[in-house]
Amino acid sequence: MPVTLTYPGVYIEEVPSGVRTITGVATSITAFIGRSLRGPANEPVRVQSFGEFERVFGGLWRDSSLSYAVQQFFQNGGTDALIVRVHNGAAAATLTLAAGFNLVAANPGKWGEKLRVRIDHNTRPPLATDPVNSLFNLAVRDTGTGVTERFLNLSTDPNNARFVTRVLEQESQLVRIVTPPGTVPALRPVAHGNPPAGADPLLDNASSTAFTATGNEGAAITDNQISLAALEAPKQGIWALEKADLFNLLCIPPLTRDVGGDVNSQTRSAAAQYCRQRRAMYVVDPLSTWNLHSDITGVAGLDSVAWGLARSENAALYFPRLRLPDPLQENRLADFAPCGAVAGVMARTDGQRGVWKAPAGNDAVLNGVVELTTKLTDGENGQLNPLAVNCLRSFPVIGRVVWGARTLRGADQLASEWKYLPVRRLALFLEESLFRGTQWVVFEPNDEPLWAQIRLNLGAFMQGLFRQGAFQGSSPRDAYFVKCDKETTTQNDINSGVVNIVVGFAPLKPAEFVVIKIQQIAGQIQT
Repeated sequence: MPVTLTYPGVYIEEVPSGVRTITGVATSITAFIGRSLRGPANEPVRVQSFGEFERVFGGLWRDSSLSYAVQQFFQNGGTDALIVRVHNGAAAATLTLAAGFNLVAANPGKWGEKLRVRIDHNTRPPLATDPVNSLFNLAVRDTGTGVTERFLNLSTDPNNARFVTRVLEQESQLVRIVTPPGTVPALRPVAHGNPPAGADPLLDNASSTAFTATGNEGAAITDNQISLAALEAPKQGIWALEKADLFNLLCIPPLTRDVGGDVNSQTRSAAAQYCRQRRAMYVVDPLSTWNLHSDITGVAGLDSVAWGLARSENAALYFPRLRLPDPLQENRLADFAPCGAVAGVMARTDGQRGVWKAPAGNDAVLNGVVELTTKLTDGENGQLNPLAVNCLRSFPVIGRVVWGARTLRGADQLASEWKYLPVRRLALFLEESLFRGTQWVVFEPNDEPLWAQIRLNLGAFMQGLFRQGAFQGSSPRDAYFVKCDKETTTQNDINSGVVNIVVGFAPLKPAEFVVIKIQQIAGQIQT
């Protein structure tokens, strides 16, 4: 609003420029769902290195295909991962220190049996408002990792700012206190004795107490822990990702590492459908029983009931499986699903070239992969590629590489506009970026000044991508357009509170087939 002119003099007004910069979203945040040694259950936790994954989720575990997939993701260039831990009946270790004072490990698993607790009463002087004998200090150590937590001046009084239940719930990564519903710890626990000279009090049995052997890892997970329809309402399994702001790729490694331990069609279908809702790509693993290209093209292949995944433009399938050294088995070679490594290659390609570059070719090397479970020939590759199966190939000198960039809608017979993976991922990137970058438009006056602002800001965003090489064409006119005017938004739309924006782009499509024609020159012939 302009200032009211009351006195003679100079007045300063700030006039808005109408510039609202649209920032492109991340393109390779990868969500992993599966079993792990420890960590919060059904909560998406962001990790940015395998070391951080080890700290939060316990690192490699023979029974966790997820742990190997995450390791291969970071090994191949991944930088951001969301981990959703699921389990099948795992229980947390417990410790009773006093009547009604029960500690439990912060999350399920046998890892909690390595916790030790020490209590002392060397607190601040009690205040007049403190109940008698309500203050104490608590120290907890995870002897498996060496992590130690100390909490001073805790209280058993619910009205105290340092009430033990609230403090541990909000500040501790290791323990929680559990009491019967509607009750609170009545008495503080007895203090531990002093350790012998030179001894660590959190390792000495006389000066600290170990948790009891009540934790367990539960049974092997099934598809019901990941994609059962009943999990959608409480936001568990796949739908735990509703608690995450953004993810771009989804990996669901096999339930177990044994042959036949694959996720079933229920999970594959739910994952593809959910990725469509969240503008993400599902990186699909081949069945562990697919050993030859004929297994995919035959009756037990892509058209079988066991596979059961519809052709989705938000999913991409890779074949065959990978063979890598297993650090937990004296580095002997073992077979692994390719989703984690392939997602890492996508993240690396995005960082080096952009989301519009196909994550395939000589640069898409699979780091750490010694060999592939099936060495495909050109002819076998030629049978799978038209079916939209992205092949992993092994070439002399180059090594093991990703050699396909199609979505599951990319079968030649379907003739889909979303045939190619980089085209689909670029579209998803644009959709998500423009969705977030145009929130300011809501409730603005719906007329030409607003439309001009929309054209200005969206055009600037698209122009920036054009200059990075994201689109076809030698000029912006050939590469993209942004249209928002009285032709896209009629008076009836205005009356209904609608503004229509049309954004078009000319995507870059990968050169799948390179044809070189060679002709012999006959020389000078007199005619």
